[in-house]
Amino acid sequence: MGSGGVTRRALFSAMFLALALYCGLDPLKQGPMVEFPGFETYKVDLCPWEDLPPERDVEDRLEKAEIRFKGQVQGPESIAFDPQGRGPYTGVADGRVVFWDGKSWSGFAYTSPNRSEICDPKPSIFEYLKHEHVCGRPLGLRFHKKTGELYIADAYLGLLKVGTEGGLATPLATEAEGMPFKFTNDLDVDGEGNVYFTDTSTNYERRHFLQLTTASEPTGRLLKYDPRKKEASVLVRDLQFPNGVSLSKDESFVAFCEGSLGSRLSRHWLKGEKAGKTEVIGILPGFPDNVRTNEDGDFWVAIHARRGLYGHILGLHPRLRKFLMKLPIPAKYHYLLSIGGRLHAMAIKYSPEGKVLQVLEDRKGKVVKIISEVEEKDGKLWIGSVIMPFIAVYDLNLSS
Repeated sequence: MGSGGVTRRALFSAMFLALALYCGLDPLKQGPMVEFPGFETYKVDLCPWEDLPPERDVEDRLEKAEIRFKGQVQGPESIAFDPQGRGPYTGVADGRVVFWDGKSWSGFAYTSPNRSEICDPKPSIFEYLKHEHVCGRPLGLRFHKKTGELYIADAYLGLLKVGTEGGLATPLATEAEGMPFKFTNDLDVDGEGNVYFTDTSTNYERRHFLQLTTASEPTGRLLKYDPRKKEASVLVRDLQFPNGVSLSKDESFVAFCEGSLGSRLSRHWLKGEKAGKTEVIGILPGFPDNVRTNEDGDFWVAIHARRGLYGHILGLHPRLRKFLMKLPIPAKYHYLLSIGGRLHAMAIKYSPEGKVLQVLEDRKGKVVKIISEVEEKDGKLWIGSVIMPFIAVYDLNLSS
């Protein structure tokens, strides 16, 4: 072998060694788990790839959704209308709940008593992450139909409520059974004022949701707040990224979804012979967010994006996932690979028994992507997104 061949081999070996050292040491701290040196990954209970729900929207009907309020709301995670039908109200990235009066947006409520100039509006939604724990981040919103009070699940500040005049919300619960909330996510409230809500993790905050999704850590909880006892209790524990919550029309059970690499829709019975029992009623084809019940008693599940084969394989192999999460590759790239490389969105309507009734998609993300909630009102779907700077509205008559 000539000297040229030896030189090329030496150069290749040096480059390989340098790459291995870079990946192993991560000197620029690009890896998604640098803040969690002792992290673990967990096995996900997945159905076979071929058994995932086959229903698709080949017409991409969500492309026909109308974009409203572009640039006026940043990250409108949840959408609510008060008992008089006014609104929408939505929680935004700067920590406020804002209200549309038919002409303009105005501040209605806020969750943090420590707001300052660091909470002022910013050009990019991702600029808020650093101070979310100070400014608050309202996620799930629900009005009590009788009292008109607004209940808020704030990712960092727990479960709160605010009166009909708005202002600073009052904390109701920040822990359950001695365990503080780390990531309060979504909620619903029944006619008696009991609040059902999720705490997504006991270790990861909302700003690390991509890391939590990949770790699939089973520390999430479904909880109930009793206004008479003024305390929260655990209904279901050991959940993987519990997220959206919605009571059935007759309030006999509460539906909730888990949004790890193995996504599913479940119901926890509150009344009847099955009271206290939990059962899976639907396998979800992607990463879900909020769940909302319509007037017919069916459930709309907002799906951030359909899960790809890469995400499915990672769910089956926690050791492989742990190895990949140690590499100097930012979490957002792992997520993009998990959803096929492109941000998109879908919404699925389920019956109370878990039957798929309707699927709406924007598979290329031309109009909507990473949607967080689908609220049905007067024949229209009001669509929120935790990262998009607008609300989308889809006319259901376009699907008839």
